[in-house]
Amino acid sequence: MKTIVQCDFDGTITQEEQSFLLLDTFARGDWKQLLKDYREGKISVNYFNTKAFAMVKEDRQTLIDFVRSKVKIRDGFSELLACCHRNGFRFIIVSNGLDFYIRAILREIRVENIKVFAAQTRFTSKGIEAKYIGPNGAQLESDFKEAYVNSFRRTGRRIMYVGDGLSDIRTAKQAQHIFARSELLNYCRKANLDCTPFVDLNDVARGLELLE
Repeated sequence: MKTIVQCDFDGTITQEEQSFLLLDTFARGDWKQLLKDYREGKISVNYFNTKAFAMVKEDRQTLIDFVRSKVKIRDGFSELLACCHRNGFRFIIVSNGLDFYIRAILREIRVENIKVFAAQTRFTSKGIEAKYIGPNGAQLESDFKEAYVNSFRRTGRRIMYVGDGLSDIRTAKQAQHIFARSELLNYCRKANLDCTPFVDLNDVARGLELLE
């Protein structure tokens, strides 16, 4: 059985949530109320990002320059990619973040040939338009990550999931094994879900080597 390593981006590959840094600096509106609504389960993460980033009016290059100056990649990312390559695992990023900054960061650290599924963005005078497009090409209002893990499972792949946040929970539960930190790890422990905790991505690489 072939293996897919489905990995979150913000807070997992990066040390901090790049989307929150962008919103905190550039959003012209109360994005934190939207975040509160999301954390309380009143709105989906898709809805949160779509409405929050509509509050950002800056141009693409300004935002790219900002994330490049702020981003810190979690230790072990290159080792994790090397582990996947060595074992024939397919490494895929599926993120509720926005495609433009994820791709810019990957280019900055010279990581290429990785499939990235994230919110597709268009810069307008009224703010950033963000759309989540599912595996079948239809726009999704929720469950973006889950739609992709389910599409991978239908091909008979074994799924290893790597994540850190609330938006990773439902997706991680569909995987054969979970690598977790932060809020995802707390959930797994409370729900008695088997997982491997990680601090940096070297921990994930070592864990993948041990899985049969």
